[in-house]
Amino acid sequence: MTDIITIRRPDDWHLHLRDGDMMRSVLPFTARQFARAIVMPNVSPPVTDVQKTIAYRERILDAVPEGMDFTPLMTCYLTDTTDPDDVARGHAEGVFTAAKLYPAHATTGSAHGVTDISAIYPVLEKMQAIAMPLLIHGEVTDSHVDIFDRESVFIERTLSKLVCDFPALKIVFEHITTRNAADFVMTGPDTLAATITPQHLHINRNAIFAGGIRPHMYCLPIAKREEHRLRLREVAVSGSPKFFLGTDSAPHTVGAKESACGCAGIFGAPYAIESYAAVFEEENALDRFQAFASENGPRFYGLPLNEATITLRRQSHRVEEILEVAGEKIVPFHAGEAIGWRLILE
Repeated sequence: MTDIITIRRPDDWHLHLRDGDMMRSVLPFTARQFARAIVMPNVSPPVTDVQKTIAYRERILDAVPEGMDFTPLMTCYLTDTTDPDDVARGHAEGVFTAAKLYPAHATTGSAHGVTDISAIYPVLEKMQAIAMPLLIHGEVTDSHVDIFDRESVFIERTLSKLVCDFPALKIVFEHITTRNAADFVMTGPDTLAATITPQHLHINRNAIFAGGIRPHMYCLPIAKREEHRLRLREVAVSGSPKFFLGTDSAPHTVGAKESACGCAGIFGAPYAIESYAAVFEEENALDRFQAFASENGPRFYGLPLNEATITLRRQSHRVEEILEVAGEKIVPFHAGEAIGWRLILE
């Protein structure tokens, strides 16, 4: 039995840091584990151009605690009126690592998102030409489509067409939740990859309703049936380079979650790497953990692997029920539960 795991320092390829006091408070949870993170642009107001992104990046860098080595990788929030030349300039200047497609009103902070995919085809053509990745929140937003089917319908209606229309465009299908998505990525071209969150590997939709409404288990895309969770675990531990770590950690205060219209999002950052390690151990796949956590992502993005390492020790510990963050209370993922691994901080 393995009691110590040492892997290359991982990266988080999907992260919500928020802004202001909240960002300054949650950033250390990520920086203690991950060398880099793809930072989502759906703050308020959204990060939609080069200058806004530079300013947001500076605020993040100013918040990195002394002694921690962390690099934010910034993304451009696409809208119906995004300028292809601005996107290309931001990428050439090292400001944009990728661009993010939110279908309008698909999730938190997506009100300014894309209403018509055809409107951004000129942007996608430019991105394909300059080898800039497209990151997609893959759900339709039609009110008549069942919330548990929105990812699958997006694949049929939109993503399959995008893959055909832009065969050289790198696409990351983010936070996938279904067997349909896992199979679509697995059998798709090498230009198509996906991130998987810890929550979608650990919980199915029953967790949202266990003994009553559990708002801290509510995220978007919403957790699906058990068959989908099991398929996600299969592809995550398969060794396929198409799948890699992306926490989608999204902090919301207790008040925002436990309200008449609670926010979607799970705060997975505090024990993210331990949460993933638990899955790989349960699947007898610890030998493939480093590839998923530390290698597949940078290779897909064309970035160097991290030279530093992290070490986890087999040590059961209980996750706090509540964390005090920016003067507010937040419930972390796995609250009140025991996790069998602990990150060793030197």
